[in-house]
Amino acid sequence: MKLTGKLHSFESCGTVDGPGIRFIVFTQGCPLRCKYCHNPDTWDLKDAKYERDIEFTINEIKKYKPFFRNGGGLTVTGGEPFVQINYIEALFKRAKEEGIHTAVDTSGYIFNDRVKEVLEYVDLVLLDIKSINPDTYKELTGVELENTLKFAEYLDSIGKPVWIRHVVVPGITDKKENLEKLADYVSKLKNVEKIELLPFHQLGTHKWEEMNLEYQLKDVKEPTAGDMKAARQIFRDKGLNVG
Repeated sequence: MKLTGKLHSFESCGTVDGPGIRFIVFTQGCPLRCKYCHNPDTWDLKDAKYERDIEFTINEIKKYKPFFRNGGGLTVTGGEPFVQINYIEALFKRAKEEGIHTAVDTSGYIFNDRVKEVLEYVDLVLLDIKSINPDTYKELTGVELENTLKFAEYLDSIGKPVWIRHVVVPGITDKKENLEKLADYVSKLKNVEKIELLPFHQLGTHKWEEMNLEYQLKDVKEPTAGDMKAARQIFRDKGLNVG
């Protein structure tokens, strides 16, 4: 029986999920319920738009290998990729056989020995830290922060390259003391190549409406250019590379 994955979609020439031009695989399924999620349609496995085996997916990716020459590759995101750990392990193995750079975009919430095994086939981890404050993290995501920090510290211990991602949400995650605490935490990790501070946006609101879900952040304003500049400076002051 062929191993198949439940997938939401593909993006053939992505430029915001890792270095270079990338083929993005959006997997289905996520244990988090982030209040600002712009892909709530990826939460439940049963809502997958596609079910594809490894060879189908790798053959789609291989079509774009000429675009990967200047540092691009494959990024698996979601949803939460580690929900379908057997599938992404097999996909990353095949990608490495093809000489393709691999990245995974994860919340770090699923962290166990199987995840450690899969990381052997991952070149770069895009780790989303929603908030360094445990209460804020729980309020935003519905789950605890602890695993994400354990994940981050494990990646540091094995020297796995990491980009830290953090969404700046006015009134929720943009408080100076919380950004300073996150910057301080990240500055102690030796493997972090870059910090990506991402401005909160309302682009996914329509999906919540289509799914008859209550979008609690509909009245939250997007951060200004000045807000983002100030947030980035907090991280730069710690000597961190901010994208």
